[in-house]
Amino acid sequence: MADRDEPTGALVRPYAVTRGRTRPTLEIAIEALIETTVRGRTAGSRPGGNHGQEQQYIATLCDGRVQSLAEIAARLHLPLGVARVLIADMAEDGLVSVHEPASLDDNEPVGTELLERVLSGLRRL
Repeated sequence: MADRDEPTGALVRPYAVTRGRTRPTLEIAIEALIETTVRGRTAGSRPGGNHGQEQQYIATLCDGRVQSLAEIAARLHLPLGVARVLIADMAEDGLVSVHEPASLDDNEPVGTELLERVLSGLRRL
């Protein structure tokens, strides 16, 4: 491999970000909305915090505006499973709130409002 073909930044494997875990402690839907809590806003400023760079970025990203799990994974350039593990950990620590979508019965038609929100979210990506 030539010098110019080598990556310029430090590479961190996704499993290293989650300390080797592949399963979240909390099941989170891909379209679930994530919002930073009051505790999450102040956690990054406390000394000795146990939160990495990714968690701080998620807290900043979701402060004042909710983001879907899919949006967060895309913005962090991380696989969806890794983002799900990180967000589940943050939810357990009270750093973020997870707002799951309303469940629909099999007989209930999908409302146009839900479809419009999904389409709007896809356009923002």
